[in-house]
Amino acid sequence: MEKSERERLRTYLMGIVSSLPECPGCYQYLDETGTIIYVGKAKNLKRRVYSYFSKEHNTRKTAILVSKIRDIKYIVVKTEEDALLLENNLIKQWTPRYNILLKDGKTYPSIVVTNEYLPRIFQTRKIDKRLGTYFGPYSHVPTMYMLLDLIKKLYPIRRCRESITQESIEKHKHKECLEYHIKNCKAPCTLRQSYEEYMSNIAEAKEILKGNTSQIERQLLERMQEHATRLEFEEAEILKKKYLLLENYRSHSEVVSSTLHNIDVFNIENNEKIAYINYLHVTNGCITQAFTFEYAKRLEETDEELLAAGIIEMRQRYHSESKEVIVPFPVEHLSKDLIVTIPQKGDKKKLLELSRLNVLQYKKDRISQSDKLNPEQKQVRLMKELQDALKLPTLPMQIECFDNSNISGTDAVAGCVVFRKCKPSKKEYRKYNIKTVNGPDDYASMQEVVKRRYSRMITEGTPLPDLIITDGGRGQMEVVREVIEDELNLSIPIAGLAKDDKHRTNELLYGFPPQIIAMKTDSLLFRLLTQIQDEVHRYAITFHRDKRSKHQVASTLDNILGIGPKTKALLLRKWHSVKRIREAGEDELAAVIGIAKAKILKEKLAEDI
Repeated sequence: MEKSERERLRTYLMGIVSSLPECPGCYQYLDETGTIIYVGKAKNLKRRVYSYFSKEHNTRKTAILVSKIRDIKYIVVKTEEDALLLENNLIKQWTPRYNILLKDGKTYPSIVVTNEYLPRIFQTRKIDKRLGTYFGPYSHVPTMYMLLDLIKKLYPIRRCRESITQESIEKHKHKECLEYHIKNCKAPCTLRQSYEEYMSNIAEAKEILKGNTSQIERQLLERMQEHATRLEFEEAEILKKKYLLLENYRSHSEVVSSTLHNIDVFNIENNEKIAYINYLHVTNGCITQAFTFEYAKRLEETDEELLAAGIIEMRQRYHSESKEVIVPFPVEHLSKDLIVTIPQKGDKKKLLELSRLNVLQYKKDRISQSDKLNPEQKQVRLMKELQDALKLPTLPMQIECFDNSNISGTDAVAGCVVFRKCKPSKKEYRKYNIKTVNGPDDYASMQEVVKRRYSRMITEGTPLPDLIITDGGRGQMEVVREVIEDELNLSIPIAGLAKDDKHRTNELLYGFPPQIIAMKTDSLLFRLLTQIQDEVHRYAITFHRDKRSKHQVASTLDNILGIGPKTKALLLRKWHSVKRIREAGEDELAAVIGIAKAKILKEKLAEDI
C-alpha cells in the first residue's frame, strides 16, 4: 500500500473512531473484502477502539490485525454484560479469524431424545434441533456410554429405527420384533405397553440426562414402598433393582456435599496458542456434567477474557440456569443476577481444585497426543521451556555437558556429551585424557577440557553450543565461566546441575552468582536435564573404567618386546591375569604362543619379580 493510500485509510478510520460513543457495546473490524475479521466488546467503545490506532503494538498478531482493518462497525448496548453476550453471539455467527474460537466442539458426541411419536434415545454427532432435544456434547465419551447404558437398563425404550406414528399403531401396521422377545422393549408399537407409560419413561430418562437423579430415586423409592405395602412384591423387586442401578450410578459421580445444588464450576489452563477451560455442573451434591474444551487463541487474550467467554459459551450450550458460578479469580462482564464465588476453603474450594485437576489432566493428555503425532513439536516445546526458564537469548538447539572421572587423580579423564534438539548426538561425543593436571583436581581438569574443546572449535569454525551444562554446582560453573568469558571472550550461557546427598539431581543453577531455577521434579524438562546429567556421567565413567582396566591388566605385558596385542589376547584368554601367566610353566606357554615367545616371556616376567 502506498503512503498516500495509508494516510487516506487512517484518516477514514480515525474519523469513525472520533465519532464513536463513549458507552458499552461491540465493535467489528472488517477487511478489504468486507469480511468481519475481529469482534470485540468494550465498556467504552471510543476509548477501546482508539487504543488500537494510538500506539505501537508489541505483539505481532495485534499489529497484523490492525494492518488489515479497512472498516469499523459497532453496536451499542445498555450494559457490559449485554456487550459480552452480544460478542459471544457475533463470534459464533461470523467466526472471525482473529477471535478466540471453540475448537473440536462439533466432534464430540451428544445424546438426543427424538421428537417422534414414540421417542428414541441414542448418541449422535450431528446436531439438528428439529430432530429432538440434545444433551451434551460429551468430551468424556465413557461418561456418555455410562448414561446410555443406565437408561437402557432402567427403561425398555425402543431401539428400532422404524417410523412409528399414532395412525400406524391404530391400523396395526407393526408387530413385535426380537427386541421385545429378549425383553429390551415392551412393544408400545403394538399397544403391549401404553403410550402414557412409555412417555413417562422418556420423561424420567430426560431428568437423568439433566442430572436430576435424586428426584427419580425418590419417586422409585415411593413407588417401591407402595407396592410392598400392597404385598406386590414382584413389582417392588423390579423397582428395587432400578433404584439400586441409579444409586450405583450416583456413587460413581463425585459427591461433594448434599447442600451444594445447581452450581457451575469453571477453571482455566492455557499455553501459548490454546486455552483449556473445564466446566463442572453440580446438582444435589453430585457432579452431573463435566466437560473440558479448547479455545484457539488469536491475539494476546488474558485468562479473565478467555474464562468470561468460556462461561458464556458453556452456560448457553448446556442450558445452565445455575445462579452461582465458582471461578479461580474475579471475572467481569457476567450477568448481575449471577453470584460469582472465589472460594478460599471448604467444599466449594474442593470443587474448584477438582475442576483444576480435570483441566490439567486434559491439557496433559492433549499435549501427549500431539507429541505422538509430531515428536519434533515436543522437542521444540522443551527447548522453549528451557529458554523461558533461563531467559536465554536463543533456543538451546545445541546443549553440551561436561563431567570428570578419576580415582585419586589416577587415570583422570573427562567426557563431553552433545544434545541436539533435546536428543543425544552420539557422533559428537568427545573423550579427553587429562594432560596438564597432577592429582585429584576436578576444577583444574574441567578448565583444561573446556579450554581445549572451545579453542579448537573456534580455530575450526565449528558452531558453538547454545548452552553449556556442568555436572556440578557453583564451583564448576565458575571455573567454566573463567575459561569461556575471561580467557576465550565467548558469550555462552552456563548452567549447573547439582545433586543431593543421595546423588540424585535435585536443582538447576543459572546466572552469576548462581541462582536456583524453580522447576517441578516430575516435569518433562527436569527429566531431560536429568537424562543429560546421567548420560555425561555414564560416558565419562565408562571411559575411565576402560582406561583403568587396560592400565591394570596390560601394564606388564605391554612392556615386553616381542609380545604384541594378538599374543597378549591369547595369553589373557587362556590364563585371565598376569599372575596366572607368571605361574604357568614354559611348556604350557609354548603350547599357546610358541617356544621363542614363551622363553622371552618367562625371562621378562622373572626379572619383574
